[in-house]
Amino acid sequence: MQETRSTCPYCGVGCGVIIESDGAQITGVRGDPEHPANFGRLCSKGATLHLTASPAVLQSQRLLQPLLRLDRGAAALQPLDWDSASQQVADKLAAARAEHGPDAIGFYISGQLLTEDYHAFNKLARALVGTNNIDSNSRLCMSSAVSGYKQTLGSDAPPCSYEDIDQAGCLFIAGANPAWAHPILFRRIEAARQARPQGQKVIVVDPRRTESAELADLHLQILPGTDIALFNGMLHACVWEGWLDADFIAEHTEGFAELKALVRASTPSQAAKTCGIREEDLLTAARWFARSPSTLSLYCMGLNQSSRGTAKNTALINLHLATGQIGRAGAGPFSLTGQPNAMGGREAGGMATLLPGHRDPGSAEDRAEIARLWGVEALPATPGKTAVELFEAAARGEIKALWIACTNPAQSMPDQALVHAALAACEFVVLQEAFAGTATAAFADLLLPAATWGEKEGTVTNSERRISRVRAAVPAPGQARADWAIVGDIAAGWSCSCAPASPRCFPSRRPNSCGWSTARPRAAATWTSPA
Repeated sequence: MQETRSTCPYCGVGCGVIIESDGAQITGVRGDPEHPANFGRLCSKGATLHLTASPAVLQSQRLLQPLLRLDRGAAALQPLDWDSASQQVADKLAAARAEHGPDAIGFYISGQLLTEDYHAFNKLARALVGTNNIDSNSRLCMSSAVSGYKQTLGSDAPPCSYEDIDQAGCLFIAGANPAWAHPILFRRIEAARQARPQGQKVIVVDPRRTESAELADLHLQILPGTDIALFNGMLHACVWEGWLDADFIAEHTEGFAELKALVRASTPSQAAKTCGIREEDLLTAARWFARSPSTLSLYCMGLNQSSRGTAKNTALINLHLATGQIGRAGAGPFSLTGQPNAMGGREAGGMATLLPGHRDPGSAEDRAEIARLWGVEALPATPGKTAVELFEAAARGEIKALWIACTNPAQSMPDQALVHAALAACEFVVLQEAFAGTATAAFADLLLPAATWGEKEGTVTNSERRISRVRAAVPAPGQARADWAIVGDIAAGWSCSCAPASPRCFPSRRPNSCGWSTARPRAAATWTSPA
């Protein structure tokens, strides 16, 4: 029996696991007692991870070799060797770029990818293809949090850690049900409560009476969609009652006068009426939030997945800034990520509106910095299409080639009719996936078999921005390969066929105009960074 330390792939808590295997088959999973995210605890999903790698799943569901669909609409798929499959993708992308320009190509990737996979896709899209049309399914859940942090704090960087839960005098949980969605984190909340039965207040904001709300000292059961009214009403109360941190506002913020004017009409009475709660409960929440020695807010999809998600995030963070509840132990706005590496993707710049290291693709200075690091002349300046925009553009015929990896938009995206029409209209659809029977697979012209959890190496970043190792316990089955390696070989196949003046190439300072190096034949290409 072998044991391999790795990280759970289910949610943003980022629990450490120990994989048990016989060298060929994963046989069990248990929590890693040395991992600081979970200290050995696992939820029911993590504890049954090994079942996803069972022989039954392997035999019935896994994609084990590259498959090409010869005719659109036909069910028959033709097996390909990896060399032919990689060159097929490289040639199709190069032809689309030569005929229609780089922005006729799009990449839709996933928060389930490892950071190294994100980096490979991002570099391929921006430095080789020359497009910012790369976005992640994290757009559907985390883009509001990203925008909220950038608008208020200047950077998409949550300023909190799990240790803050233990030190917080007040926990403010809004738009989240960690008892179900982040159960190991909720166990930590329960432990903090038990350690300080009189010293920690818990406020839960949720229209539902959830298991998380059962723990609360105060449950604000607001009407759906009234979060902004609640936060602005609480801030109005803080202004009126003098529960602000005037020194912090003066020394570390700007624009408070405008914010104060914005919430002037949001009186506690009016806000409570809008939210459908008692005014005295709103005032109690405002007092606990502002007057606690340290207040930590935890929030998730209830704020993010909304037409006004960014405004909800911004209103809550403004409440932290106005009361000085940030930048010290136990205090701050803590956005909980949903997917295991949504945060790593944001750090690697794997979204249309981001560059690596929280840089901005709209900034010429930031683009130049990343271009220097990557060894290319320049990065594209044209704004990239975000997740929904990618499929809207494909439906209009603007996106000619679409590469999808580790996600299932034909089942998970909003407006399924539009997504199906977009996939049908797109001239070339590549799906890089571990499983053969997804809804998106039915639309793919080429399926590329990818390794999955327990079979690949790399890193993920959890909600508190802790980077954890992901390790392979067993070899990938069949011809499945690591996502970054698939990307690297396709990029190498592209450069192998380039002439120095080829319109396929994105300019580089390297002798090879694409900036990619192939030291051996394409089937065993070495992918190296031009930097």
